[in-house]
Amino acid sequence: MSANNSSDPHRPSKIQRYKPPSSETNQTLEDPTPDYMNLLGMIFSMCGLMLKLKWCAWVAVYCSFISFANSRSSEDTKQMMSSFMLSISAVVMSYLQNPQPMTTPW
Repeated sequence: MSANNSSDPHRPSKIQRYKPPSSETNQTLEDPTPDYMNLLGMIFSMCGLMLKLKWCAWVAVYCSFISFANSRSSEDTKQMMSSFMLSISAVVMSYLQNPQPMTTPW
C-alpha cells in the first residue's frame, strides 16, 4: 500500500484552489457592452423625441433592454433606469404625436 502511495502523481502540498481573477486588479475583464448600449439607447431616444422618428424610439427601447440584460447586479441602476424610462417616453410621445402605425424608414 505504501508503494501505491509513492507512485501517486497527486501532491497534496501543491494543490491550490482556483480563485477567479477580480475585476479590481484586472481591468480587461470589464464588459463595456452595457455602457455602450446605455449610451446608444439615450442617443436613439433623443432622436426619437426630437425628430419624431418611431423607429429610433423602438431601437432605444431595444438598446435599453440589452443594457439591462448585460449589466451586473452590483452596478448602479439609476442611470440604466433613467435611460429605459427615456426610451419608453420616446415611444409614447412619438405615438401620441402621430398615432398611425410605424412605416419602414427605407
